[in-house]
Amino acid sequence: MEKIIVDNGQKFDFGKTSKEYAKYRDIYPKKLFTRLHELGIGTKDSKWLDLGTGTGVIPRGMAKYGADIVAVDISNEQIEEAKALSEEHNNIEYRVSSAEDLCYEANTFDAVTACQCFWYFDPKVIVPKIQSMLKPGGIFLKIYMSYMKEEEITQDSNGLVKAINGSWGGSSAAIMDLKTHYFDNPQMETLIVELPFTRETWHGRMMASRGVMASMDEEKIRRFDQKHREMLEKKYPKEFTVKHKIFLTWYKL
Repeated sequence: MEKIIVDNGQKFDFGKTSKEYAKYRDIYPKKLFTRLHELGIGTKDSKWLDLGTGTGVIPRGMAKYGADIVAVDISNEQIEEAKALSEEHNNIEYRVSSAEDLCYEANTFDAVTACQCFWYFDPKVIVPKIQSMLKPGGIFLKIYMSYMKEEEITQDSNGLVKAINGSWGGSSAAIMDLKTHYFDNPQMETLIVELPFTRETWHGRMMASRGVMASMDEEKIRRFDQKHREMLEKKYPKEFTVKHKIFLTWYKL
């Protein structure tokens, strides 16, 4: 079980994007939350751990179902945004921690999830921890949502990121993770959704990404900001939709 190398080893920090991430990356559709609940995530009176929670989008979307939720992220800035956005939910406990540093007793959780993040973890450390932390019959589920590369706007935006940040690997690490199973008997499902954007919200979504604000220096961020806005203004309407694929992979342990 080798750790996946992301962006040729380029350093990134989602804490640098926290304000923008909180504002522009809460784009998961209700259809996803409904499906997660059907699969047994976040059910009433269950105990659920969300790894790499970022600004807490998934726990917030599922809090209404009544689980006791622990949501962790390595970035203090991300967790601060998550707390601010979750004030109405008293069933979410946020913690600053890497996934690998977590220490819970065996058989603590009914469910463990990882959304948009499992390829960042060291599987040699986190896989046995998940096996230990889950109760017998518990579920571990990974989520990966990506805009579809067939969309013209995604090609244009990705091309601009790559032109300025040559180390950015796009979805390659996530795709490698999709093809790798660390537990037995994987179950997989794909949802296709069409999400609404404006020029401003699409621009914000791209800015708050690993390839841009999380890894570029200030001068490169300024260049991307300017060129991307110019491209959107010239080529795309004020409002549009972008097709996304949601990949669900789950295991009953």
